[in-house]
Amino acid sequence: MSQQVEVLFENLWQDYLSRTPSAKKVHKILGEGYPIVNDHVAFRTFDISPVGLEVLAQHFLDLGYKEGGDYHFEAKKLRAKHFEHEDPELPKVFISELMTAEFSDELQSKVKDMVAQVSAEDTRKSDFLYSGTHWKVSHADYQALLEESEYAAWMAAFGYCANHFTVSVNQLPGYESLEQVNQKLKDNGFKLNASGGEIKGSPEVFLEQSSTMADHHPVEFSDKTAEIPSCFYEFAKRYEIEDGKLYTGFVAASADKIFESTNAK
Repeated sequence: MSQQVEVLFENLWQDYLSRTPSAKKVHKILGEGYPIVNDHVAFRTFDISPVGLEVLAQHFLDLGYKEGGDYHFEAKKLRAKHFEHEDPELPKVFISELMTAEFSDELQSKVKDMVAQVSAEDTRKSDFLYSGTHWKVSHADYQALLEESEYAAWMAAFGYCANHFTVSVNQLPGYESLEQVNQKLKDNGFKLNASGGEIKGSPEVFLEQSSTMADHHPVEFSDKTAEIPSCFYEFAKRYEIEDGKLYTGFVAASADKIFESTNAK
């Protein structure tokens, strides 16, 4: 089972690198030859059949993952869940979905048109989580979605893929704090997500997070090609909730700001 999980994450990683070339530079700067341990991978979707959160989650449940926490993001109109494996060496998974009914009729119509092009059979395929878009949208439609929801616009452009991978700072040789990681990245020209401060969270909530701003990647829309924010890299430091046991959940207030890593710079 763990081999199947590893194959899935390797495929997700290679796909992620195709639109996040800076990730290799992150590894070179922070890893310095040591392997980088992945804390979690995040995915986005819509709350419409057949692509809802639970549909994406099933791929992981089938591989031995179990449900963790539930999260709600009122301002961004999202719900999310995280999943973890009994093998603590395997990455956690964070899946969110846009609550489309809370948006305008125009946004709902555009999203329904996109989702209508995805079959239930598609969602069950082993490569669905890195299958990209199953639709073509115009750049004008992308811009219209962007006015209401950066999340919806990002999904229209990139579809099903890892939105970000996450470096486990706890298992990063040579670094004691997230501040040190952030400084190293800035010294090497990376722009960090400063929404809510460069470090979101604190030892008091058992989790600190930071992230780069997303790479820009060319997307072929139906009417033109445009470079837009794609995916980013996150960094997480977890704290003990009891002797020898690190917190494995997420903090909604922090995740809310991490979502903004795909905002236009």
